[in-house]
Amino acid sequence: MNQTAPDKSLSTANPSGRLVGALHWVASVLAVVSFALVGLTLFVPLGKTPNPGWPEAVLIWVATLTTLVSLARQLPAQNVLLAAAVIAFIGGTIHAVGAATAIPFGPFIYTDSAGPRIFNTLAWPMPLVWVVAILNSRGVARLILRPWRKVRTYGFWLIGITVALTVLFDAALEPFAAAVKHHWLWHPTRLPLTWFGAPVTSFLGWLVTALFILVFATPALIDKRRRRSANRPPDYHPLVVWLLAVALFAAGAATHQLWPAAIYCVAADVAVAIFAVRGARW
Repeated sequence: MNQTAPDKSLSTANPSGRLVGALHWVASVLAVVSFALVGLTLFVPLGKTPNPGWPEAVLIWVATLTTLVSLARQLPAQNVLLAAAVIAFIGGTIHAVGAATAIPFGPFIYTDSAGPRIFNTLAWPMPLVWVVAILNSRGVARLILRPWRKVRTYGFWLIGITVALTVLFDAALEPFAAAVKHHWLWHPTRLPLTWFGAPVTSFLGWLVTALFILVFATPALIDKRRRRSANRPPDYHPLVVWLLAVALFAAGAATHQLWPAAIYCVAADVAVAIFAVRGARW
């Protein structure tokens, strides 16, 4: 999935680096196949099967795997696993609180199509959704900010743009998950503005949660091997995952004639791709 040259210090200098490179290749292929399969089911439904949501379940697991393996090419595996655990725990916990109390996202309920619940409260994919959204948004933010990576305020800008990209990702996910797949349903609120049922508080909740997550996860995501990281080529893998996910959401919206959502997803993909590629090639 990633077209850049592999980091030789990780892939050729030791067997573990070569293993990570091989896992990255396998995970990337599986991710592309999974995205294609879920996209195909939007146009050709599986029909009556015991578990019609299995392609989506496979996709979320494979997307998480390819995200973590890609990051492991740059950071020690223990750092990657620690960051993923922090993101999954905080994101999952806050989403569980949101499902039980309507705080901070607003009043919603999970449906049976969301799959089994953790502690009868949280739909099982949500911790993984947070991992995919946060880590790939951060990877895209690094591409966008690549020309300014030596600026003193780089870390603050990286967190801010990561949060913004995570909220953009959620805005694309919301119509797909709620209106197309019916994984959750929103209860009406007094707020006049909604996005396919989601109130404004939902996106404020994602913003605050993403910021809170990054405060605790960022230390594990900092590459302390400065000499190695300084000359490393840009990694397009997070950008590809981010774009494929939003493109899938656009396809789902289009199949249900949710044209504002489809247009938004396409516009977000184009804008993010332009800024990320421009930053990477600076």
